[in-house]
Formats: sequence, structure tokens, C-alpha cells
Amino acid sequence: MRRVVAPLFLIAIGVGWLLSAKQVLPGVSWIWVLLLGTAGLSVLLVGRLTRSSLIVGPFLILWGTASFLRQTGRIPAEVEVPSLIIALGVLLLVARFAPLPEAGVPPR
Repeated sequence: MRRVVAPLFLIAIGVGWLLSAKQVLPGVSWIWVLLLGTAGLSVLLVGRLTRSSLIVGPFLILWGTASFLRQTGRIPAEVEVPSLIIALGVLLLVARFAPLPEAGVPPR
């Protein structure tokens, strides 16, 4: 699965660039939004699920989604940032109680 990470990032950059060039929703920084989402998916899909990946993967996807919503005027920045902080806290709590290994600990 690790062999697909670089191609996925290249595809995300290319799609983001194309969407920006074609002015699909002109106010959106597509490269940023798609890179965040791709990074989040990569964390979840590459390697094994650990407490760290359970926090980082979904958070990057939420950040990309929130960024898109802010850039399209659906939510203000005053809502985006606190919402992301709340989501990070929830993810930290879920990861703390999830029966998952720590990152760097070999599987049994």
C-alpha cells in the first residue's frame, strides 16, 4: 500500500491544480484541500491502524473539509478553528480508550 502514497499525492496536486485553473469554485484553494484529504487517507490506509493514525488521519480529513467549507463561505473562520480543536480533543479521547497499539510498537 505504501507504493501508492506518492502517486496519490501527485494525483491530488494535479486535480487541485486543474480545478483551480478551470476556476471550479474560484475561491477554493483546491491544492490545499485535496492535499489535506489525501494525507489523511494515506495515514489511514498505509500501514496499520494505531492510536496515532486514528488521530492524525481523521483530523487531516476534517481539516480539509473545514477548510473547504470556510473557503466557500459555509462556515466562518471563527467556527472553523474552534470546531477543529473540539474534533482533535474528541479524537484524542477516542484514541486513548481504543484498543489499538501505540505507533512504533510491533504487532503481536
